[in-house]
Amino acid sequence: MGIVLPKEALTKLRVGKGDLLYLVDTLEGLTLTPYQQDFEKQLEVAEKVMNKYRNALHELAK
Repeated sequence: MGIVLPKEALTKLRVGKGDLLYLVDTLEGLTLTPYQQDFEKQLEVAEKVMNKYRNALHELAK
């Protein structure tokens, strides 16, 4: 599927043709965003794992 958005909306979202957008259900209604909703939480988990296994990851990178 696809939708057509005005150029001004694309500029505000900082996206272009072919970029993936997410439709998020919020208390205010539906929100269109270029950011994955749970990405920040995934990044936090990844950072914890990398810190915990820092030495092992360093050895594997060699």
